[in-house]
Amino acid sequence: MGRRSKTGGVNAAGLNRIEFTFSFEGKRYRPTLLMIPTEANLRRARQRLAGIKERIAAGTFSFAEEFPDYRHLRKVPDGGAPCTCAQIFDEFLTHCAARVAKNDMAPVTMASYRRILDGFWRPRLGHLRFLGVQYSMLVALCDEAHWSKKSYNNAVSVLRRAFKFGYHDHPDKLDPTRALKSARIRRRDRPVIDPFTIHDAEALIEAIHRDFGEAQGNYDEFRFFTGLRPSEQIALLVADFDPVHGTLRVSKARVAGIDKDSTKTGEDRVIALCPRAISVLGKQLALRAELERAGKIDHERLFFKASGEPIRNLQYPYARWRRTLGRLQNVRYRKPYCARHSSVSWDLMIGRSPLWVARQHGHSVTTMLRAYAGWTEGASETDIAAIRRAMGVGRGRQRVRTLRDKTPVLTESPVSRAFGSAQWPPVKPLAPRAPFASRIATNGHRPRAKCSRRLGFVWRRERDSNPRRAFDPYTLSRAVQ
Repeated sequence: MGRRSKTGGVNAAGLNRIEFTFSFEGKRYRPTLLMIPTEANLRRARQRLAGIKERIAAGTFSFAEEFPDYRHLRKVPDGGAPCTCAQIFDEFLTHCAARVAKNDMAPVTMASYRRILDGFWRPRLGHLRFLGVQYSMLVALCDEAHWSKKSYNNAVSVLRRAFKFGYHDHPDKLDPTRALKSARIRRRDRPVIDPFTIHDAEALIEAIHRDFGEAQGNYDEFRFFTGLRPSEQIALLVADFDPVHGTLRVSKARVAGIDKDSTKTGEDRVIALCPRAISVLGKQLALRAELERAGKIDHERLFFKASGEPIRNLQYPYARWRRTLGRLQNVRYRKPYCARHSSVSWDLMIGRSPLWVARQHGHSVTTMLRAYAGWTEGASETDIAAIRRAMGVGRGRQRVRTLRDKTPVLTESPVSRAFGSAQWPPVKPLAPRAPFASRIATNGHRPRAKCSRRLGFVWRRERDSNPRRAFDPYTLSRAVQ
């Protein structure tokens, strides 16, 4: 059992000084102040010491401000001046800004860090001494906040990063945020996949065209038949569309009004557009050309407002989506992101490969099977036929070449139909090549073996004996000559 102090931690130190005894950061200190140790001064000193202990417990005590003449002040942690959480947050955000300048961090990531730190943690922890923050304080703050699981995990994750940055200067100290556990997100906590039926989608597209004109109608119609993320669609440029091959390059995004040079997954992709999507882009480019002649467009964005201005954030199309869908009585309300769910589900319903669909929409095959596979079950033949008609699948045929035919068969493509161009240019067959090592050192010629299928090309044992090469592009090109 410890000995109880009879003086309350305040003693006379000579004729003109009073000594204070207290513990700070696990170490005992005995600083003195220039005060005559009278009974009244000793009583005031005890009251002052009680306030010092309260500030130490709260993490707001400043040794340098309380005892500026202490001769061992440089040995006190942080030089006697408390390093507050607000200072650590500022240093952490400054470091993040440097990473953004080096293209090592996305600007929208730094913006989200600043929003969480300044919006929640700084008002509650900013005035506290950084090394004085305890785990129990953080748990109490997290418990009193009304967050969803995702918001809770985001807030805790940012706080962990800031504290980890600050505790690099104190490797011997224990970071209290390391003990904070993230909320476990179960399958039932994830957003519900709620795609539109093709009939509801067509009704919504028609209503948006009627309410807000062609620019907004093209934007929402295009999202149904490509499945692009909203942040990817508003960042598209005219140069991203390849009308010759009917493809669209997705390599950037715009989040919270800030442009990113990468997508959500960090991987660029080139998607194949269905005839319906190509038709929408044809109308959109014609509208863009008309506004350019009127001098209303001075940017390269593929989608824009009715006035010609670029769409700078997602609130603009979201407000119009909500207004139109809210007044449709026979269509249940869904968020705009459900247009992406609809596109993915429709691709799976008409029998496209999950691997192709995953690459087309920029996520994993596991997500395909876990989140969307259930919508392929129970799809009626009538619905599948309606989806095929809406997407234009099966109407435009690409170039077909068979093994028996020696001349390529050219038919109309989706791109040529959308833009009124002629047929694809014919592809010239490869020029015949002399077989390798067909001659030997003698003047005679080695007889060349013919393929047993009589397809018209030379059989070479070392190269062509593998049956898996039967449909090799080079072999097929030799076959049609």
